[in-house]
Parts: sequence; structure tokens; C-alpha cells
Amino acid sequence: MYFKSLNISIFCFLSLLFLDNIKSQNIEFPEDKVNYTIKIIQNACEVSIIADIEVVDGWHINASNLPPESFSIATDLYLDTSSNYIIDDTIYEPKPHIVFDSITKEELFLHEGKITIKRNINIRTTKDFTIKGFFTFQTCDDSHCLPPFDGPFEFVIKGCDFKSLSEKEMKSQKKNKITNENDNSSTKKSLFVIFILSFLSGFAALLTPCVFPMIPMTVSFFTKQSKDKSSGIKNAILYGLSIIIIYVLLGTIITAIFGASFLNSLSTNIYFNLLFFILLVVFAISFLGAFEITLPNTWVNKADSASSKGGFLGIFFMALTLALVSFSCTGPIVGTLLVESATIGGIGPFIGMFGFSLALALPFGLFAAFPGWLNSLPKSGGWLNTVKVFLGFLELALAFKFLSNADLVIQGHFLERELFLAIWIGIFSVLALYLFGFIRLPKDSEIKYLSVSRSLIATTVLVFVIYLIPGLWGAPLKLISGFPPPMSYSESPSGLSNSSKIVEDIENTHIGPQGLPVFHDLSAGLAYAKSINKPAFLDFTGHACINCRKMEEKVWGEDGVINILRDSLVIISLYVDDKRPLPEEEHAEVEIAPGKIIKVTTIGDKWSAYQAKKYKSLSQPYYIMLDKNGNDLPNKSADYLNHGNKKDFLNWLRNGLKQYNNS
Repeated sequence: MYFKSLNISIFCFLSLLFLDNIKSQNIEFPEDKVNYTIKIIQNACEVSIIADIEVVDGWHINASNLPPESFSIATDLYLDTSSNYIIDDTIYEPKPHIVFDSITKEELFLHEGKITIKRNINIRTTKDFTIKGFFTFQTCDDSHCLPPFDGPFEFVIKGCDFKSLSEKEMKSQKKNKITNENDNSSTKKSLFVIFILSFLSGFAALLTPCVFPMIPMTVSFFTKQSKDKSSGIKNAILYGLSIIIIYVLLGTIITAIFGASFLNSLSTNIYFNLLFFILLVVFAISFLGAFEITLPNTWVNKADSASSKGGFLGIFFMALTLALVSFSCTGPIVGTLLVESATIGGIGPFIGMFGFSLALALPFGLFAAFPGWLNSLPKSGGWLNTVKVFLGFLELALAFKFLSNADLVIQGHFLERELFLAIWIGIFSVLALYLFGFIRLPKDSEIKYLSVSRSLIATTVLVFVIYLIPGLWGAPLKLISGFPPPMSYSESPSGLSNSSKIVEDIENTHIGPQGLPVFHDLSAGLAYAKSINKPAFLDFTGHACINCRKMEEKVWGEDGVINILRDSLVIISLYVDDKRPLPEEEHAEVEIAPGKIIKVTTIGDKWSAYQAKKYKSLSQPYYIMLDKNGNDLPNKSADYLNHGNKKDFLNWLRNGLKQYNNS
């Protein structure tokens, strides 16, 4: 009997030990790691909500005031919004303990042991009311973190004899409504290209360390807070729509403030191009890990505080918080997109931001509708930083396009085609070495092996570098047409051809695209065309015009096209962004339309005013063929959008030649 009782006792003891072991290893509860009490202290019209916290030894919670780029979940006192009080944006806490995490490559702001955090409200009613909220935190030890915990609370607050809101408070609560005008001057093709590029850029931003980890976290939050699946899906969709609204508003504001004509002129403005070159270099260095560019914490804290409001407004401010927190990753991409879309004028910025935000918002709605897909997402890790570095190299390469624009406009010949290509070859060579694992940057994780995707991307970059090299000796490089300076802007404009001899034999001509002889003076070109009985081909172009370079490098060099341009036409290239000054006696004011005046002080102003007044157009490239008397031929005009391929452009040229011969 004794042994039987002993066996039973041992069995019970082992069972309890086993169950306790299961609980300690498999079922860990956040509330078991943190003891807390919530209380209030009211002093007239000011109330403090205080959380006294004691964290179990070996565990810690995150600070309340985290840097915007932090992936950690902040400890917070969320309060429901109400007209009965105003919530102070600041959460008061002790100075956190800062630890560098070698895995996430970021500083962690932690609290251990006993701490107190506090948040204040200012009462705005004489009646008693109930305030509700919840205390949220996440507990971690040195090996893992537990799911976030939300502890609800509510207190009855006494009303007080309050004074009217101060002017400052009224301003902080006022919502500004911004209206805009959409300029529809841009063509559908340009807007479609902007939309596609913006959409792809949005996906690129989605894969950055600031945004990607937010997908499962945000979807899980909506699923948890919603009463059922349908409401969870609805809230996540509203969240995605809020993201779109925020970014589209940004594009709309840019369009409304500056207008289409001003934005279009930015692409040829020397100082703007130099400024954006500097900004992109700074952003690129930031992406590479030298430092972080962040917005003021107060902006993030205010948006985060407002996100506790219920309904669509609260969800909107959650989306605004995401936009602010992810600025260090999305800022450079958004800035580049705004500039590129703005230079086409019209509603370009609006379309650009819509495409970008749509790609950014789609995952939140889709994963909310199909939460099982979350399991297929790759885990956050070092690969996110690799994406950020990759984008940094692209930003650095793109920066030199803006420097090239400035150099082309002033015709300084500081950054000619060969030097530009050499810089790109250097940048993408280093990127290839980085992707292959030969180079590590400050925030990179250790690479034990190369993934298949990384190997393929690295190989593609290496192939691109090899493709660029022949361009140093005059290869056309059609894949990147429009980005490097034109062939004529080179240390050896004629490349390996003999076109220089052709130019030398024709007075007042210069080496142009494809090594063709071109006039830059309208009168000289027209006189020469009349003397040899050939049609004049007016080419309204720009030194910083990307579509002009694409047309010249992709279409002008095609068989049939180049034969006509070389043998049957006299090319007169008029650069509308040539900033060289005209003689004082040629300065003038030209009325291009009733009430619209262009001040002509530079060579570019002269040809821009001429194009605008005679052809009612300011777009480039813009092509016109003239008859024997210098009048326009009936084949009208050609441009990149409608004739940006061999077939259409060749047909236009042939029609013009036929009309010239019949005139």
C-alpha cells in the first residue's frame, strides 16, 4: 500500500512537472511577464493616466518613444478620443536602456524592472464622463518576443470649469482641406508610362525594411480588433485606401501649387538639377547605411496619437503614421517619382503618386482578405537591408542623370558621355560585387550562402556592366537611351565612324545624333536646304530631353530612317533649353498667345518662343518638314509619343518627301 501511494505521488509530481514544463516552454503569456496597474491623478482640468509597471527579471519591454525607423512595438497608453478632453501627444517615461541588436542591426530602446509611464489629458467639459483605453506592450527576452498584449481600462473623470481652447490648440485640431486643379495637357501614353514606373517603384518601396514588416503586423492588428472576418477585411481595405489618399494628396498638392508649365521647366533648370543631384546623393548614402534620414518625432507621435480615433478617421491616421515612419525608405523614391512625373506636366504627379500608393496599399487589402497568404511571406531579415542598399545604388546612378542635365543645358562639357558611362560602370560594378557577397556594408547581416534570386540579380547587374563597356568606344546602348549624354556630347563625337569629314564639308553644321550633320541656326539651315533643293527638317529638341535622346538613339539610326535623314533632308536642331545668352540687341518679349509673354534672353528662349508662337506647342521632340519656300508640308508634325517607332516615323518621313516632290 505504501509503495502504491508512493507511485501515485511520484506520478502526480511528474505529471505536474510535465504540465508546468509545457506551459513554460510552449504557452508563454505576456501578462505573466509584466505586472502593471493603471491609475489616474486629477488636478483640476488636467488628468494624468499612469501605468506603474514591473517587468519580470530576464524580460524587458520596449520604450514608448521609439525612433521612426524602429521595427519594435512601442509601449503605449492608447486613449479613445472624445470631445470631452484633449489628449497630450507626449508619453512621459524614464530614460530607456539602449542596446544594439546585431541581428536586426538596429538600436533597441528597452525598459527593465520597475518603471512608470504617464499620459495627460485636458478636460473640456463640466460634466462627468468615462474615459476608455488600453495599455499595450510587448515583452521579450534575449532569445524571443511574445505577442503584443492589450490591457483595457476605463475610469470615471469629473468635469471641471475649463476655459476656451487656446488658439494654438484650435490650430492643432483644425483639418486643412486642400483643393487642386488637374491639368490635362499630358498625353495618355506619358501618363501610362508614369503610372507603370510608379507602380513598380511602389513594389520596390514595399520590400524595404521600413514597410515590409508592417504587412503581417498591420493585418494581424485589424483582424484582432475586428468583430468578425468581414469587418477585418473592411478595415484593412479602408487602411489601404487611406494610404492611397495620403500619397495622391501629395501629388495633387505639387500639381496645384506649381502648375504644369513651371513643372515642365524644372527639367531644364540648372539649379534644380544640381539641387536634386545633391539630394539623391545624400539619400543614396543614407540607403547604403551611413546614416538615417527621418522626420521629426513629433510628427509621428501626433499621427500615432490621432490613430486611436475610431472609424475611418482613426484608420486614416494609422496610414499617415505608416507614411511618416517609413519616410527614410520611401522618401527618396517618392521624391524621384515626383520630379520625374512633374516634368511631364499636367496631372503627372497625381498619376505618379496613385500608382506608387496603389502598389503600396494592395498587400494590406489582399492579405486581410486572404490571411492564410501571410504564411507564404518571407520572414523579415537581412534581405530587406539588401533591397535598401540595391535601391541606394540605383539612386546614386540616377543622381548623375540630373548632374548631366545641368551640364548639357550650360554646354559645359564637364560630364561627357564617356565619363558618365565610366561612372555608371563603376557604380554597377560595385553593386555586382556587393550582390555576390564580396563587399559588406555597415548594416548588412552575414551571408552564409547566396540565394538563387540574389545570384540571378547579381548576374544581371554584371551583364549590364559588360553591356555598358562598349559605349565608351561609341556603341549606341539603346537599352539606356535617354539617360547618358547623346553621342554628339562626347570626347569623340563621331565615334569610330567617318561622319566628322561630312560635317567639315558643310559650313555652319555640327555633329548631331547618329553622327549626322545638323544646323543649329534656322536661317543658315533654311538657306542651305533651298540651295540644294531638299526639305528642311526642323527638330525642336532639348539638351535635357530624355524622349529626344530615345528618339534619336532608337529610331533615327534604323535602316531606312537614317538613309532619309542623311541623304534626303537638311536637319535643323533647335535646342529650347540652350541657356547661352543672346546678344543684348536680340533680347525681346514675344507674345506666344493672348496675354502670355515669353522674355527672350537666351538661345533656348528664342527657339522655345518660336515653337510656341508658330506651332502652339512646347513639347519636345517636335518635328516639322518644310517645302521649298520654307512653309510647313501637309504631313503636319511628328513627335515621340505618336512616332516613337521605326514604322510610324518612316511613314511620316516618306509622306513628307512625296509631298515635297509634288509641291
